[in-house]
Amino acid sequence: MNALDLWIQETHQNAVALRFKVEKTLFSAKSPFQQVDVVQTAAHGGMLLNDGIIMVSERDEYIYHEMIAHVPVSVHPSPKRVLVIGGGDGGTVRELVKHRQVERIVMVEIDEMVINACRQHLPSISCALDDPRVELIIDDGVKYVASTGESFDIVLIDSTDPIGPAAPLFDRQFYENVAGLLSEQGIMISQAESPFYDFKIQSAMLENQRPFFKRLHLYTFTNLTYPGGLWSFGFGSKALCPLMDFDPDRMSAESVHTRYYSPDIHIASFMLPKFVKDNLSGVLDPLPPVSQLKTP
Repeated sequence: MNALDLWIQETHQNAVALRFKVEKTLFSAKSPFQQVDVVQTAAHGGMLLNDGIIMVSERDEYIYHEMIAHVPVSVHPSPKRVLVIGGGDGGTVRELVKHRQVERIVMVEIDEMVINACRQHLPSISCALDDPRVELIIDDGVKYVASTGESFDIVLIDSTDPIGPAAPLFDRQFYENVAGLLSEQGIMISQAESPFYDFKIQSAMLENQRPFFKRLHLYTFTNLTYPGGLWSFGFGSKALCPLMDFDPDRMSAESVHTRYYSPDIHIASFMLPKFVKDNLSGVLDPLPPVSQLKTP
């Protein structure tokens, strides 16, 4: 192979692969939990990989992080306390601190090496980890959720695929513990994989959440670096509807700058393709007609 012709490849379910041209390796080491790599790519900037699986790239990471953070903050009427499980790259925290209403953010990441690698090599993503509202805890998120006595308005499960250290984040016991620390109108957002390739994982995830949340929904977004280009988050709430309780003026009132998320995108992301609704028939709650919504 020509020394200048270097590529990384992620294979998903031994069925499809994504390849990216690499200019140089910025960081590579093995932590107690996983292999951690940061590379500079030709077209997507810096890219973080855990165990060879692409976590974020500088070119499109804002889409994922805006959608995991701003959707629940724009639905909850008073989002003051937020817990982030995982999210070692720091992008989710970066979006949360844009909201003045959010007073406290606890981020629990199991792998300190991921945080340190992103601080050094992906500063545009990790730049808000030192915000005074942020408490950074290096620990197992499953253990933290089971033992903390603190209450939160929003819990964001910013996890990798359900393998390795992230596998317990998809278990029923974990969701029960999350529900137990959520406030009365609490919202949980969970990384929910590909609608094309992972609908069985999505269905199992939602069924594990079902006993503990009054409302369960799925919303989607597009990106460049995840298999299939269409990805999703689960929305679980004890009381709130992601559309009827959505405040389309929240972002403008707080002067929050985004590049992907908007009130229109918020509503559109919950309008699922028919094949997604068919695949998840019986596990998702119905949404109100668009005609009933407060639109931008």
